[in-house]
Amino acid sequence: MAKRPTSRSDVVALEGYHSPQLDVEVRLNANESPLPPPAEFVDVLAEATRAIDWNRYPDRGAGPFRAALAERYDVGADQVFVANGSNEVIQSLFLAYGGLGRSVAVFEPTYAMYAQIARSTGTRVVRGCREPDFSLDLPAVVALLDAERPDLVVLCSPNNPTGTLEPGSLISEVVEAAGSYGGLVVVDEAYGQFAPHSAVNLLDNDRNLVVSRTFSKTWAMAGARIGYLLAPSWCVAELAKVALPYHLDTFKQVAGELALAYGSAMDQRISILVSERERVAAALKAFPVTAWPSAANFILFRPETRPGREVWEDLIDRSVLVRDFTTMEGIEGCLRVTIGTGEENDRFLEALREALS
Repeated sequence: MAKRPTSRSDVVALEGYHSPQLDVEVRLNANESPLPPPAEFVDVLAEATRAIDWNRYPDRGAGPFRAALAERYDVGADQVFVANGSNEVIQSLFLAYGGLGRSVAVFEPTYAMYAQIARSTGTRVVRGCREPDFSLDLPAVVALLDAERPDLVVLCSPNNPTGTLEPGSLISEVVEAAGSYGGLVVVDEAYGQFAPHSAVNLLDNDRNLVVSRTFSKTWAMAGARIGYLLAPSWCVAELAKVALPYHLDTFKQVAGELALAYGSAMDQRISILVSERERVAAALKAFPVTAWPSAANFILFRPETRPGREVWEDLIDRSVLVRDFTTMEGIEGCLRVTIGTGEENDRFLEALREALS
């Protein structure tokens, strides 16, 4: 029998991404939109797919799709990069600006995939800490950048899984600090459209700042896996060098471009979910839990009368699935609930009430 090959030692040590996909009636664990795309969009997309030349490779540069995104954000098409979900956007940035001998600064607790992608690309992770309320202390961030000079600095805003929104003034200061030595600041706004302000208006071709976004959340298209980056043109040009040929298929390009015509419907969904988020947050005040303010489509909370893991299991017994963060450093004992429809949120609140009684 042939000797089985082994992967790299650092890959062997990885655990991969784990988020349970269980058969329950109420799924509030993955921050998906509970509302489907507009029926009219689905019909138009179905018709458009019939016109696709499936036997031909897609537009390698995704020209029309990038142009449509550029028009929406009033930037040049050469300032837009598109990929298979925002995780691939982040991975492309790490491939171009990270790697062996380079580093990335992350501020934990935050989205675990940053460190995961860093390890898979050979990028050293420099870890900064958040304050007890999960905000960032600007002097501490600047001190870390001065000491470590990371090639990449990732700020998740609103932060996943805490929901914390970074002030625009803080982002500007971090960009200035990183720019002093040639570092690139990445603001991940996967949940940005749920928040009252964005880093998009801070973009400039002469600033070392990029903003990543996704169609998965507010556009209700998690199943399509479409992400994009708004960045200086010189950055997009570098990302094109590490992207695989024809990496974004024709269906995604067509679906993304068509979806942009339904911006008003997207805004309506955002308003509904933000209203529901505030309703759930207000309801949680009557529960024996600690819940943190959120500018995203989820709420982080910690049960105070029972271990979080037991509460998570009791919710599953009631056919409600939330995300278990009870063992994550910095938020031990915590759970995260995605904001669902009004009915789903009521089911969650009732199940939580029973689990804590």
